[in-house]
Amino acid sequence: MRMGKLTVMGSINVDHILNLKSFPQPGETVQGTEYQVAFGGKGANQAVAAGRCGADITFIACVGQDEVGESVRQQLVKDNINISAIDAITGETTGVALIFVNQLGENVIGISAGANGALTPTYLHRHEQVIKDADALLLQLEIPLDTVQFAAEVAKKYDTKVILNPAPAQYISDQLLSLVDIITPNETEAEYLTGVSVINDAGAEKAAQLLHNKGIETVIITLGSRGVWHSEKGKQGKVVPGFQVKAIDTIAAGDTFNGALVTGLLEGKEILSAIRFAHAAAAIAVTRRGAQPSIPWRSEIDTFLVEQD
Repeated sequence: MRMGKLTVMGSINVDHILNLKSFPQPGETVQGTEYQVAFGGKGANQAVAAGRCGADITFIACVGQDEVGESVRQQLVKDNINISAIDAITGETTGVALIFVNQLGENVIGISAGANGALTPTYLHRHEQVIKDADALLLQLEIPLDTVQFAAEVAKKYDTKVILNPAPAQYISDQLLSLVDIITPNETEAEYLTGVSVINDAGAEKAAQLLHNKGIETVIITLGSRGVWHSEKGKQGKVVPGFQVKAIDTIAAGDTFNGALVTGLLEGKEILSAIRFAHAAAAIAVTRRGAQPSIPWRSEIDTFLVEQD
């Protein structure tokens, strides 16, 4: 079966990560350990996850005209990603994320957009052909929202399937949501979009139905260690459990899940099989530190799945 073509559009950041016993309170200074610098950004993480899973992927993004931006581009090539639609923006620095990770593996993140802000509709227009040629377009919300809207409109024009990971949580118009085929919020993002607290199956079902009502065919709400709530329009949803592992860092878990999920679907996997594949990728990622350093390669995912059978 032919592997479908994937386009990912989104952010590129350099992550500065510090591990802490607990997050500081306002005005408090706490001692950290294991400081590291790693490549990240939701768009780049999802692109890397797809590339390492074996997707036929082109990434639309921007980096700064700096040494680290060139290093990122070179690394993305090693991760099997076509970087022809990644430009270095004059006068801009590559995006930066400052990340604290506590002893439970939870994280809080602050971001400076840098060159990510240059990913405008005008920039995207130059690379519209990349979306036209794709079977699926994977989007997130760390770039200008009007560019996300334009990308979804372009995708619809060319019958390219739109997958939206609505992270970080923010207001999204019903117009944009109506262009989405698959949406993958976490519990917080689902509540932000629907006003429904996703603390149990009833909440997940209600939130999913509200998203279906906005025109979205497939809703996948990630529930952390519980797995995901999967719902198809017009059908009863259900929890699809994940794999139980000891998590030490959840920074790129959602991004890994999204990149692997779309790769599985483009390989022709049925949705539940693609979710299981994505669960395996995310399970491996949370046992490792950092964003992109934690993302597994296809051979690791396949081995993990064999061990679960």
